[in-house]
Amino acid sequence: MDPARVEDMRPQWRGTGDAKFPAAARVADSWWVLRGNPFPDHPAWTLFIDGEASFDLDDLPDGWGKPRQARQRLSDADVREALEPVRAFAVYGSEVGRPCDDPFCCGPETSGQV
Repeated sequence: MDPARVEDMRPQWRGTGDAKFPAAARVADSWWVLRGNPFPDHPAWTLFIDGEASFDLDDLPDGWGKPRQARQRLSDADVREALEPVRAFAVYGSEVGRPCDDPFCCGPETSGQV
């Protein structure tokens, strides 16, 4: 999806209860999921659309609000559906086969090196 088009959309973020993937939104027939990354060593956010990394962002578009502060939470069933395709990508870079293993930004506890 074209990044300019995505930035113009206004997703209604809902909380997931997951520290790595704190917010998700149903946009048309797609799940949008935000992963929070260890900033400033990596971009602040990665947007996944239907389980595929779309792009990284340092600043969220104005119309996206504050996803970490979403007042409403997804149902447990919706959390499972939205996060199932991205669970394996909790570490920055894992979605492209290069998970960060730098102990200063990602640490062994997030990189699977423990």
